[in-house]
Amino acid sequence: MDNIFQQISNQEPSPAKPPEVPEIIPGGKTRKRGKALENIQELGQIEIPTPPSNIYCLSVVGQIEGHMVLPQQNKTTKYEHIIPQLVAVEQNPQIEGVLIILNTVGGDVEAGLAIAEMIATLTKPTVSLVLGGGHSIGVTVACSSRYSFIAPSATMTIHPIRLTGLVIGVPQTLDYLDKMQDRVVNFVTEHSKCTDIRFRELMFRTGNLARDIGTVVIGEDAVKEGLIDEMGGVGQAVKKLEELMQEYRGGGKVN
Repeated sequence: MDNIFQQISNQEPSPAKPPEVPEIIPGGKTRKRGKALENIQELGQIEIPTPPSNIYCLSVVGQIEGHMVLPQQNKTTKYEHIIPQLVAVEQNPQIEGVLIILNTVGGDVEAGLAIAEMIATLTKPTVSLVLGGGHSIGVTVACSSRYSFIAPSATMTIHPIRLTGLVIGVPQTLDYLDKMQDRVVNFVTEHSKCTDIRFRELMFRTGNLARDIGTVVIGEDAVKEGLIDEMGGVGQAVKKLEELMQEYRGGGKVN
């Protein structure tokens, strides 16, 4: 027993952890500094404002990922993440409107169409805003909302459907491409003011793109072609969404 007591007495006490220094924030409240450092490292700012809001912001950025996982260096939007979010928005009574922010190069056709169909069939008001770019299949997502905006400097690229991987040189392959292309064209023309003939003209135009056929429309041109409803930014998009939400609360039909 004496040996045991002697061993215990010879052990050095573990150094005490320094107490966390609370950080004073506006309003006289305190917060642990560890959280502040985490916000700085992850988000580049000390505190993230979290005011109560009845608007859900959905971002579609990078490349829309389909059934194949893209490399890690690609910034992607995964449809398996977006679809449950939209279902939750539809079921949540506290959310009265959805703001969709786009800066995407496009991506998988079926994944993009799935997201666009989900947005188009929401019963709650939706407004989309194209910032930077809404290219390729991103055009369908931009057109799927009740009302759409595009920044003056933003662009949209319209081009035919492409195939990657194994391609079998038979007539059925061309038929499959035509049917998939019709799905995209029909969706865009049903949810925008652009006609079928004009959209196909933009899609198959030559001389506009250096290494491809198609058309790049910038800001005002997208509005003139009927793809987008109006030019504007975040302020205009939020204001329009609030107007649609007011109609929604009053029981009026949201067009």
